[in-house]
Amino acid sequence: MTAFPLHLLEEAARVLPDEAAWAWFLKGLSPPVRRALHDEWVWQAHGGQEEPEGDWRTWLLMAGRGFGKTRAGAEWVSARARENPGARIALVGASRDEVARVMVEGPSGLLAVARTGEAPLWRPTLGIVRFDSGAEAFAFSGAAAEKLRGPEHHYAWCDELAKWRQGEAAWDNLQMGMRLGQRPRLIVTTTPRTVPVLRRVKAAAGTVTTEGRTVENVHSAAEYRAWMVEAYGGTRLGRQELDGVLFEEVAGALWSREVIERSRQSGNLPRFKRVVVGVDPPVSADGDACGIVVCALGEGGVAYVLADCSVAGERPEGWVRAVVRSAEAWEADRVVAEKNQGGDMVESVLRSVDSALPVRLVSASRGKSARAEPVASLFEAGKAKLAGCFPELEDELAGLTAGGGYEGPGRSPDRADAMVWAMTELTKAKAVPRIRQL
Repeated sequence: MTAFPLHLLEEAARVLPDEAAWAWFLKGLSPPVRRALHDEWVWQAHGGQEEPEGDWRTWLLMAGRGFGKTRAGAEWVSARARENPGARIALVGASRDEVARVMVEGPSGLLAVARTGEAPLWRPTLGIVRFDSGAEAFAFSGAAAEKLRGPEHHYAWCDELAKWRQGEAAWDNLQMGMRLGQRPRLIVTTTPRTVPVLRRVKAAAGTVTTEGRTVENVHSAAEYRAWMVEAYGGTRLGRQELDGVLFEEVAGALWSREVIERSRQSGNLPRFKRVVVGVDPPVSADGDACGIVVCALGEGGVAYVLADCSVAGERPEGWVRAVVRSAEAWEADRVVAEKNQGGDMVESVLRSVDSALPVRLVSASRGKSARAEPVASLFEAGKAKLAGCFPELEDELAGLTAGGGYEGPGRSPDRADAMVWAMTELTKAKAVPRIRQL
């Protein structure tokens, strides 16, 4: 069957105003044309499901649950089987059962994505899928690495690599057997987890990575997407399982991801005795962020991060207005701003917008990590908490190291530094008045 003329589909998508008009358009097509349209994967793929261009060896599709990783893997394998009669393809999952249940028989598996007129034959007892072209796919388990020692393949589909019980050994044995044909290639479809084999694959030469989030799959139920985001959005679990973020622990990090997650406060917050806005002014407006973080001290002596109001790329009048808005919104008792970069200019600029703003300038006599260490200890001891999810701030905290380095996003941990200033102001010991002896 000839392929559907996709330029006509693109033109229709451009001029049709909404989904109702699109449904009307599809209904008017003849059954053969609708079948041909259904068979064309290229127009249905979204975002990270699209096969990358270039001369890669491994395509790592690392995305959240429900993104459509399985569909992308099954379509890619099916396309290779059509193009290469006699090809040998490895199907490797966390177990043989998952290969059968998800990769072959599942609602987005190889049998389900077969085109009109195709009839791939699945022989579950042998673990073999035979395609119409004569290509064959063989089922393997990532928990049985030795089974991959010896077989040779042109292509491979590795699903949920992060779950393989013998991940590194199975991957190595598979790699050694990828030696058939002129251009052996693999696709890896997985939800990210911090495991050695996934870090190796991602960092390897010849690997190209595409990513995706659960909410990008418009074919999944809207209620499901909304519930997942509401329940887990912004948490480490949500960013990993829904957004496809691979967290890599930085050696010597002051804030481990475990501590950050453990510090997250749920439920009602206590009454606050003080509220402080910490400010780390930008060195320049050229991409630098102005860290603006609101923290408060509860009646029980625990300090809380309430809001991350940081702004990026703003000129002084822009970030100053953001500071004033934050102080007013949270009824802050004080604004603590670092003066090292701008000296007294920082205070004058802040007061030019709001002369009554309770500003106190602080000087950074020690490095960022040295200032952050006592605050990190508060989080470790449960004396400081996150009253919500602050992904950008949390990524910066996880990048600060005890040795004085920074391995997080951006050039500088502006948000983390602002939080440290605010927390230090809230928790510093008050001076005890000395009694003069007579």
